[in-house]
Amino acid sequence: SLTVSSTKLIECSTKSFSPESVRLVGGAGLCSGRVEVKSNQSWASVCEADFDRQDAEVVCRDLGCGAPAALQGGLYGEGKGQTWDKEFQCKGNESLLLDCDTSDRENNTCLPGNAVGLTCSEPDDVRLVGGGSRCAGGVERYDQGEWRTVGTLSDVKDIAAVVCRQLGCGSTVSVPPGNPARGFEASCSGSESSLRECPRSYDRSPGLTVICSESVRLVDGAGLCSGRVEVKSDQSWASVCEADFDRQDAEVVCGELGCGAPAALQGGLYGGGEGQTSDKEFQCKGKESLLLDCDTSDRENNTCLPGNAVGLTCSEPDDVRLVGGDSRCAGGVERYDQGEWRTVGTLSDVKDIAAVVCRQLGCGSTVSVPPGNPARGFEASCSGSESSLRECPRSYDRSPGLTVICSESVRLVDGAGLCSGRVEVKSNQSWASVCEADFDRQDAEVVCGELGCGAPAALQGGLYGEGEGQTWDNEFQCKGKESLLLDCDTSDRENNICLPGNAVGLTCSEPDDVRLVGGGSRCAGGVERYDQGEWRTVGSGDWARTRVAAVVCRQLGCGSAVSVLPGNTTGAHGLVCDGTESALRECVITFDRHSGLTVICSSGDNNIL
Repeated sequence: SLTVSSTKLIECSTKSFSPESVRLVGGAGLCSGRVEVKSNQSWASVCEADFDRQDAEVVCRDLGCGAPAALQGGLYGEGKGQTWDKEFQCKGNESLLLDCDTSDRENNTCLPGNAVGLTCSEPDDVRLVGGGSRCAGGVERYDQGEWRTVGTLSDVKDIAAVVCRQLGCGSTVSVPPGNPARGFEASCSGSESSLRECPRSYDRSPGLTVICSESVRLVDGAGLCSGRVEVKSDQSWASVCEADFDRQDAEVVCGELGCGAPAALQGGLYGGGEGQTSDKEFQCKGKESLLLDCDTSDRENNTCLPGNAVGLTCSEPDDVRLVGGDSRCAGGVERYDQGEWRTVGTLSDVKDIAAVVCRQLGCGSTVSVPPGNPARGFEASCSGSESSLRECPRSYDRSPGLTVICSESVRLVDGAGLCSGRVEVKSNQSWASVCEADFDRQDAEVVCGELGCGAPAALQGGLYGEGEGQTWDNEFQCKGKESLLLDCDTSDRENNICLPGNAVGLTCSEPDDVRLVGGGSRCAGGVERYDQGEWRTVGSGDWARTRVAAVVCRQLGCGSAVSVLPGNTTGAHGLVCDGTESALRECVITFDRHSGLTVICSSGDNNIL
């Protein structure tokens, strides 16, 4: 009998490829390279004189590619092996190169530079449907005689990049939630030239929707909304000279890419590019929907000096907000999608998602991630390095809503957790380090309190490095009772220099929001967390208990976990930790109910071993 493994089945191509007879090597993908044919179990290059357009049509078809786009000797180098000693005489309609007639070559030499290179167009096996243009919509791939939905639960940005590249549609603008139909799951690295180079499986995943830019893209920036401006010219991409591009042009580009208003516009900001330079000057009015709608004129001087390729930074769009908190930097996370504000939820990556939200809103660093809104929302997953939430993969799985509290005016960076790091304050919408001489114990008490941490434990210049930006030019004069650093008085600094090594670092103690009760010592007992004015039992599923226990012992300064025992049967909010957190408040809190958790830590004041 035939046993079928339960592991993922990888889909194989059903096209009649004949890799045993021909290949393209040294190119950018499966459909371009130097033509080589198999001869006596080794591979031989083909001379340009022995290979014509009809031969190329057969090779491209044999390899499952589109029509020939370029055919030239030396296009992809010479190769190191032998040269094929036959001349092909294909009619162009053969399915395989093996089916073509051949004849002996009259002259058995092939001069250097004549090993034939071939570029086939990509096959029309990918399309975007339902989006209003060929560069926007749900992703479909032609497979086994029909168009099939393409889906994924991960690699969303990478797959989108490959789709836009294959279609010649520039860069990804956004990846909104896909079509609710489920499709074959694909997985790409992002470097592929076509979707058919990406592994696929028979697992069914939510359909993927991609919006690409047809005429303009930003490259070599930090995210979707920053980079060197490039426009499409004769099916290739060209940089734009700074002199040909102004603020109104930038407004159109930022709008077309789904970003906010222009924030920075400067030549050389994101490098010079390696290709051609556009020979047009843009004359946008600033209200156009697409750069293609703008008037252009020929450039008076057809040169663009080095360093003048224009770079553009657009602000992030106002598509994320925090609601129900005390300020714009605290509350339940919502994202504007398809004409309405929708709850964002997650069961994992909580700290990473919170970091992205605070970064996008310009609200400093994460203070805490308390239990979210009981409504369930679209599930998001971030790595933490994204510049905006719209760069994170999303799915239609419903997860508990996420609540985030960010710091509006102060943050601690480069520390080990939420409560330690170099002190930075917001100044003119950018962040500045604080000099040790301008910051004392009372100032530190206010910062620790604002960030939801315990009392200051260490305060020292250079403790967490220097930072790379500006230095704050005021001296704080807090009394220590203020709720926010913004409430403190300040005065101009007498000496406007801060010597190296003096950027102040601060370590706050962890807040007293976790305790172990009923165990005979502070390092043993049932886990409780102070939340919304009362102590609440903490629970966890069997698989996560040891990680939760490790975090509890670490936060309480009680060493490592010795044992994790079943707790009482009281229904408690579930908690999920990865085990590396410095405090329990950094872990994911869910609305699933579990039995309580009892932990015994290996502290010196605990004799239970």
